[in-house]
Amino acid sequence: MLVELVIKNALKNIKDNPERGIRNLADMALQFSESRFQKNFLTDIQTMLQNENSAYYELARKIISHTDTERLFTFGMNAGYNGCTAGARCIRENEMKLNCMIPWTVICRIDSRHYQANRQRYQAVLGEGEDLGIYVWMLFAMDQPQMLLSLARDYPDSAFCIFCRSDDLTDEFLNEAADLYNIMPVVRYDKSTADICSILQKRGFLYSAWYPYGQADTEQILNGELFGKMQQPDPAFAVLVPEPGCPEEVHELVYRTVKGTRGRQTCPAILYELSGDNDLINSIVSDISAPPYSICFDVNGDLWDRRGKAENCRSNLFQNNLTDILRNACPKKNSIINKTGCSDSAPCFVILPASAPHVPHLRFSGQFSSTGKPVHPAAYSLFLTAISQMYRRSRR
Repeated sequence: MLVELVIKNALKNIKDNPERGIRNLADMALQFSESRFQKNFLTDIQTMLQNENSAYYELARKIISHTDTERLFTFGMNAGYNGCTAGARCIRENEMKLNCMIPWTVICRIDSRHYQANRQRYQAVLGEGEDLGIYVWMLFAMDQPQMLLSLARDYPDSAFCIFCRSDDLTDEFLNEAADLYNIMPVVRYDKSTADICSILQKRGFLYSAWYPYGQADTEQILNGELFGKMQQPDPAFAVLVPEPGCPEEVHELVYRTVKGTRGRQTCPAILYELSGDNDLINSIVSDISAPPYSICFDVNGDLWDRRGKAENCRSNLFQNNLTDILRNACPKKNSIINKTGCSDSAPCFVILPASAPHVPHLRFSGQFSSTGKPVHPAAYSLFLTAISQMYRRSRR
């Protein structure tokens, strides 16, 4: 396919000269872009890349040097095109048909006991999700992450972010995942992270790191100490996940710090605050002014919102299909519909484990650049977006 050759040549050029290759890729993507959002989005990227001292050039060099090109291509196409372009268009169409909000990604916490008992339900949920336009899945493996690889194999058009611990990435997992290019292990940051990340590099995996934060972590986040530690194993993304019960003021302060650090381009890893940035992407995909919260299901298949576990009996993933859950939990009823047909208000959901206390309701701004320029989180996944724009135009 011609487009695959063009994209792979572009990735090869980035390997030869990262700075020039990335700028050229952004320029090509801008030429192929069509919507006003895409043009503004890629113009923002070009502006960002004018900073020759940007830490993201260092990030690009590291990713390109240790990641298999086929992995970059496949994961980039699945997340960038399927998830954020064609999938986003499908989500908007289905939101109008179903009169409910549809998230761009679904978060699930999964353990081996419940997975084995409900494997067919998880398979059905992924198929239904793709029909709705959802192609990005964030799966927190409470144990045995290799059990989730069958989902990635059965749904090759989706992108799977598998959150796990370092000691769970066994040789069995790595061997089975060797030919799966649509996954990205997201390793829990601790003292052993560097060792497993070194192994992932040698095997050509695209990988990231995550850290659960609470009030006790505020100081090391504000002074940049945690970011400095998390960037050492060279992850693509450094993901911060708020712990259950994290105070509202801490959550807001951390997210503001993440946005400011990203805008200064001083950290050679893409900082990502899971709750706030997922919400922001949801608002972009659905074109709404107030971001809805991400959908999260616990190990029992129950949906959680800011008040705790959803009490409605129609909110369990093992007993109801995903569409019915969304129509019941995220209706557009009594909300304001803007000119695009999307809701300006909707029920909100937070990311919680199987048993979690009350978590306060938060709202976040859609801008995170320290300069005040509205740059979206996805702008830092340059490869994903640029590739998706070229691919979309070539298919017409």
